Amino acid sequence: MRNILRMAISVVGISGLVHAASVQAATPTEQLRGSIDQVLKILKDESLKRPGKDKERRVVIRKVISERFDFEEMSKRSLATHWTKRTPQEKKEFVEVFTNLLERSYMDRIEAYTDEQVEYNNEKTDEGFAVVRTTITAKDKEPIPIDYKLMKEGDIWKVYDVVIEGVSLVNNYRNQFNKIISANSYQELLRKMKTKEAEILKQPSAGGKKKSSGGLD
Repeated sequence: MRNILRMAISVVGISGLVHAASVQAATPTEQLRGSIDQVLKILKDESLKRPGKDKERRVVIRKVISERFDFEEMSKRSLATHWTKRTPQEKKEFVEVFTNLLERSYMDRIEAYTDEQVEYNNEKTDEGFAVVRTTITAKDKEPIPIDYKLMKEGDIWKVYDVVIEGVSLVNNYRNQFNKIISANSYQELLRKMKTKEAEILKQPSAGGKKKSSGGLD
């Protein structure tokens, strides 16, 4: 449960990577900082906290996610060697299902953001790739190190992986996906993902008791 909560806190950063204005920033850190500030502004917007505003708030958050995260790259890296075996239509379907699963799995946790602060420690760039190291801090809580891996697409730095306390989100899914495909089939993996997505849709919104982990079990 502790690891799940840590993953959840990181999503505040994950979902925040987005605003178009940050495109003008020169460095990965500057773009990341501008985007996270934007999502925090959304989460703190009192007009979006009113009753009946859940759907509108989530639409805005999802837009933020889709504009900064490269879900196709995340899908490709998560499937690894199994990606090249898929048809164009299968790849398109997988990206869509995987994107929905990630967004919906952590939406309640994003909205549960309270007083966490983001510290930007340092960055490392190497020929179109970058790692921005941050730390999530909150009163009376242990700091959580989170590294964002980004790749440059034109003038935009897009996130393709997040490493929380040394654990890669992409590697975690890659291990799960490979295990299911090896033991069963790609079709079984897709079935499990769609089942998980359906379960999440039935769960209470923010404030409800049921929460979803990042696993497919």
